[in-house]
Amino acid sequence: MKTIQFREAICEAMSEEMRRDYTIYLMGEEVAEYNGAYKASKGMLDEFGAKRVIDTPIAELGFAGIAAGSAMNGLRPIVEFMTFNFSLVGIDQIINNAAKMRQMSGGQFNMPIVFRGPTASAGQLGATHSQAFENWFANTPGLKVVVPSNPYDAKGLLKSAIRDNDPVIFMESEQMYGDKGEVPEGEYTIPLGVADIKREGTDVTIVSFGKIIKEAYIAADELAKENISCEIIDLRTVRPMDYDSIIKSVQKTNRLVVLEEAWPFASVASEITYMVQERAFDYLDAPVQRITTADTPAPYSPVLLKEWLPNAQDVVKAVKKVMYKK
Repeated sequence: MKTIQFREAICEAMSEEMRRDYTIYLMGEEVAEYNGAYKASKGMLDEFGAKRVIDTPIAELGFAGIAAGSAMNGLRPIVEFMTFNFSLVGIDQIINNAAKMRQMSGGQFNMPIVFRGPTASAGQLGATHSQAFENWFANTPGLKVVVPSNPYDAKGLLKSAIRDNDPVIFMESEQMYGDKGEVPEGEYTIPLGVADIKREGTDVTIVSFGKIIKEAYIAADELAKENISCEIIDLRTVRPMDYDSIIKSVQKTNRLVVLEEAWPFASVASEITYMVQERAFDYLDAPVQRITTADTPAPYSPVLLKEWLPNAQDVVKAVKKVMYKK
């Protein structure tokens, strides 16, 4: 094992796959000459050249469309959005072409595209740069949605996403690119659609994904001091979702808290809550609790932003609520 940064794990995954398959290429704003806005493609232009690592204009609709067309013609593009907030400019190509072309062509066209970049908040960036769209994309049949929380998962999941013949939305975080973690020296992949139990427990199940899961770890450590045992599940893939792992855990703990960095209405947490009540209602000893951001645009003020975001104390309160403890 070696210890590398999240950005290095992303770069390794893309580079290894591009060495393996010459039909893969990377494009996006500043991915080439600048080595990536977050240095996630550092050195790739030097290795693969300007035909396979391509700087684009600030025109997401245009280069998302190029990706869709080139995928229909046998290439396997990786598209980097500087932030998924900017993907809204190109969302027509993602939703109406990439997600639907395989079905609309009767299976004649695969759409092996990875759309990747940062999601959710990254500090004081304002409301238009602090949005999480996992549930938006996951609501679309034809798209797969991946949100890793650490370098190991990021590399293994991205390699699988690049090899997938369907379009994959691969969502990272500006605040995780510097995170360090252990990654194997050799080749490995992680299958899409398989959640991971990051911590086993017996009293309550906490389901989360992406960078906000760190708050669940902090809360679990604090709760352990009070002899409350938390089982933490990292979804890793939002769609397809590993419902079976969640249900199995709830059948063991009888309580569920869902932690998500997104607005509450029609959230991923809402979907999980519905599936648990449908498939494991008789196992629940308390109503499911979900923790999300406040139902407002993200504030710029640091004081308000702190209140807006979920935190470990919110998780502690939710766990105690489902356990009927004060």
